Formats: sequence, C-alpha cells, structure tokens
Amino acid sequence: MKFNPNLQFDQQHIWHPYSAIGANHPVFKVTAAQGVYLTLEGGQPLIDGMASWWSVIHGYNHPVLNQALQQQIAQFSHVMFGGLTHQAAIDLAKILIEITPAPLQSVFFADSGSVSVEVAMKIAIQYYLSQGYPDKHKFLTIKRGYHGDTFGAMSVCDPEQGMHALFKGILAQQYFIAAPQAGFDQTDVSQDIMAMEQYLEQYHQNICAVILEPIVQGAGGMRFYSPHYLAKVRQLCDQYQVLLIADEIATGFGRSGRLFACEYANISPDILCVGKALTGGYMTLAATLTTEKISQAIRQNPPHVLMHGPTFMANPLACRVALASIQLLLQSNWQNNVQMIAKELQQGLAPCLELEQVAELRVLGAIGVVELKQAVDMKTIQALLVKHGVWVRPFGRLVYVMPPYIISKVEIQTLTQAMLKVIAKI
Repeated sequence: MKFNPNLQFDQQHIWHPYSAIGANHPVFKVTAAQGVYLTLEGGQPLIDGMASWWSVIHGYNHPVLNQALQQQIAQFSHVMFGGLTHQAAIDLAKILIEITPAPLQSVFFADSGSVSVEVAMKIAIQYYLSQGYPDKHKFLTIKRGYHGDTFGAMSVCDPEQGMHALFKGILAQQYFIAAPQAGFDQTDVSQDIMAMEQYLEQYHQNICAVILEPIVQGAGGMRFYSPHYLAKVRQLCDQYQVLLIADEIATGFGRSGRLFACEYANISPDILCVGKALTGGYMTLAATLTTEKISQAIRQNPPHVLMHGPTFMANPLACRVALASIQLLLQSNWQNNVQMIAKELQQGLAPCLELEQVAELRVLGAIGVVELKQAVDMKTIQALLVKHGVWVRPFGRLVYVMPPYIISKVEIQTLTQAMLKVIAKI
C-alpha cells in the first residue's frame, strides 16, 4: 500500500473498534458505496460480506431510504423528545408494535444497541423495585453471549472468553450458566436446560431477568442453538416470576430467516431489544420494547417515570429512515432472498470442510460461519480478503459473513470463493 498521509493520520490519532492508536493495523479508505459494493480509494470495488456489521440489509445508497432522509431534512433534522414528539417517532413505534411478537406495546427509542440493552436492564430492575422486590436486581444469562460495550451490557457478556474479560472484577456480578450445546436442528434440550432451571430455582429471589440472544449468539461466537431451549427458558421465567429479555439487535429484521428469531420458538419476551438493521444501516438507532404490564407498573409507582432519556432520543432523521427501511423490507421478497443466501452460502462454503484448518461450518438464514481451529492473524487475513475483492471482517477463529439481502447469486459465489481461497492460504 502506497504512503497515504490521511491514513497515517487516521492510524496515529483515531481509535477504530477494538483497536490501538499507532498499532499500524491496516485500514482501508472508502470513497463510495452502492448496492453490495464498497469502493476503496484508488477505485477498487469490494463485495461487502458484512453489511457494515449486519445493518445495511438493503444495500448502500438506496433511493427509497435516501428520499426518506431528504424529506425529513426538509422539515427538521432534530428536536428534543422531552415534552415534544413528531410523526416519524409515532409511525415507527406503531409499525414496531405491529411486527414484533405480542404483547409488546411500549417503545423506548435508544441511541444504539448497547444503550437499548442498558435501558432493558434498567426497566427490569425498576419494574421489580416498583413491585416491592428490591433484592431482584441480578441477571441470569448464558455464556458465549454478547450484549454490547457499555458497563451494564458488558456485565452480561461472557465473563471469561468474551471481549470484556478485562473488566471482570469491576463489572456488576451476574449469574452465568453454560451456553446450550443442542444445535439448531436438535429437539432434546433436557441436559442444557437443567442449569437454567437450577439457577432460577435457587436464585429467583435475586434475579429480575434472564437476558439472552435468541437462537443466534452473535459476536460471542456466532453459535446457533435449539429453539426448544428458548421455549423452555420462556416457561421457566414464567414459573419463577422472572422477566425474559430478548436481545435481537443482531437477529432482528429477518437476518436469521424469520423476522425475529423468537419466532422460531413461538415465544414472546417481556422486553425486546432491536437495533443494527433497524435503520437499514443509515443511522444509529435502537429500540427497547416492553409489555404494557411492565410500563404501567413503572408509571404507577415512584418515581412514576422510567429513569432514562438521551439527548438524541427518537431523532427524527433516524426514525424516518427506520420507518422507510421496515416498510421496504416488508414489501420485498426478503424471505426468498434470505433462503437463497442460505442455500448459496451452504454450497459455496462447503468445500471449506475439506481443509485441515477448518473446525466447523454453520449457516442459518443470511449468516455463514466458518470456524477455524486456530485464531486468525487479522493483519494478514484482512489484506488477503481485500486482495480477492471482498470485505469480510473475521475475529478470533471465525471467518463469517452476513451480507445485504439484495446480494445476487453470482456475488455470493464470488464472496464464498474468495473466503475459500484465503482460508486455504492461511
């Protein structure tokens, strides 16, 4: 790569996700984006296999989403949400309530996925405080999970293998049990569910909620588990009077093959977190939804309000483009597109299983995961993938893709062939 003063400045002064200033890890400057393609400085096109961390489901520079933003800009770009409201927020809340599992009825608009988890945790604690149970303020979760980078969210991420193990002794101490081992297609979850039942039986007086990622554990390992396990968790939460928080930030809006992954188990959580694809990747926005029972309990008891309120809550631009993105998704053939992506990923990545360095291949919906036996060297593998014309961002032992839903068969084939060639080289 030729010397570039702008990239040198970037490396010396700007933190990127999970990076160090001056570490000289390669960064690639994007100058344009259209459909499923990123264009790098110098003109090289890359097929984006990541959908910008799973959010750009409709592809880049979509005319419908562009128009929605332009129309909102012409009216106003932002207004405080304290004491004021606007039509974009109202319409977005209506459609979220309509498409998410009943009986979720109350919507809190958050700034990001991590914040939506923070709000969900606050809601669970405040709900039981309002019911006269001050000791119910702990959370039970499964290992290998990831729920965000803020302090509350970090406390329910995997405490040992997760990205936030450094803060283990500083974070609030929560309850952790082993992640379920029964795969997506397995029905016998009797061994997996035992630990959940034992912990709830023993500690339910201190637990306000179980929090987990339904069916797909994302950044904690890209694992898929049985819907039967999730259904049993729902039953146990009801039995022991513990709330269930479903973190669908990664899986929401069709990524797993269902609009929401909870649908695989035919359950509804008490609290639901959504984000990432909510705006089609255009702006940062997330939401936390709850049942009316929870929201009314908070209203009826001191301090009679939910104790959270960001400055940019329900930003009109973000709400308007989120509304347009959801409408665009529902009007499309997204189910067929996701099924096609799953089929092509399975076929295209299957030869990876013949490589000695590959441990496992997993595909569900528009998610394809190649798990290696050893962690990748990011500096090496990233440059190789770019050289082969694709943007894939591995981590740990995982080389995975979550492309935009509009990707074509030919583009998926290019993506999977590049992954196969690069994995074979390392």
